[in-house]
Amino acid sequence: MKVGLLVGREVSFPEEFIKYVNNSNLGIEAEMVRVGGFKADELCKYKVIIDRISHEIPFYRCFLKTAALSGTVVINNPFWWSADDKFFGTALLERLGIAIPKSVLLPQKGYIKDISSESLRNLEHPLDWKGILEYTGLPAIMKPYDGGGWKHVYKIHSIEELLHYYDQTDTICMMLQEFINFDRYVRCYTIGRKNVLIMPYDPSKPYLQGQYFLDKNYLEPVLEKRIIADCIKLNEALGYDMNTAEFAIRDGIPYAIDFTNPAPDADKHSVGEENQRWLIQNLAELAAEYAKKPPKAHTELRWSEFLNPKMVAAR
Repeated sequence: MKVGLLVGREVSFPEEFIKYVNNSNLGIEAEMVRVGGFKADELCKYKVIIDRISHEIPFYRCFLKTAALSGTVVINNPFWWSADDKFFGTALLERLGIAIPKSVLLPQKGYIKDISSESLRNLEHPLDWKGILEYTGLPAIMKPYDGGGWKHVYKIHSIEELLHYYDQTDTICMMLQEFINFDRYVRCYTIGRKNVLIMPYDPSKPYLQGQYFLDKNYLEPVLEKRIIADCIKLNEALGYDMNTAEFAIRDGIPYAIDFTNPAPDADKHSVGEENQRWLIQNLAELAAEYAKKPPKAHTELRWSEFLNPKMVAAR
């Protein structure tokens, strides 16, 4: 049974994952996915594909959705992932009882040329900037409602700064969020919606310069238990089998800051060898589990009852 890796520029994770799987007794074989012009009636040869790049490559995303018609389990489910955004997730978590910063979705500053004033008749104008800032408080964080990788993220200290940076966002839809002045911060791997690794993390440090560090006594047991429960709950709700969630801890309360990272950082030069080893082992075991018995969430798609059984690959 073959497991395929679909990756971007990363090097250490794919190499280590493939080596680990192929030297294990998990009953699966791992390799890099190879795909060219993909036919509409073509069967995907992989039982499981681990996706770490389709959010940046539309061809890959469409290929993965079509591969699901062959019965291929994709981690993470491309249908869930395609529909996801950070603001919706924030609103969802609030309804799940998970602590979140106060957050506001902002209309875009700019639009593509075919959008006219008639297209925007439902928008309030001008925006109540004062009321928005009274809700979130200052400082605040403005960031894309669906973005990642710390791109177009601004820390706001005044209404003047808010308007200045907002005017530069053009067609990017942004959200404004309360800044949590934290005393501790963690980033958490969650694999299979059941296994959680809490990693102490310093977001103030540059990438590859000690953001992750080891401290077995970083959290008291009650707080650790709450964060693990929050990670499992949010991933169950979002439908992710591979994800990281970040929590800013203030006065003993873990606020979910960023929790939609379906292709999380996995490079040993960043996360460290011990954390990467945990990720590889747990992800390999999950891939083997799904290869042998695909979960209903991946097989019972809306159109699955109409499919010709012959079009589901026996791999």
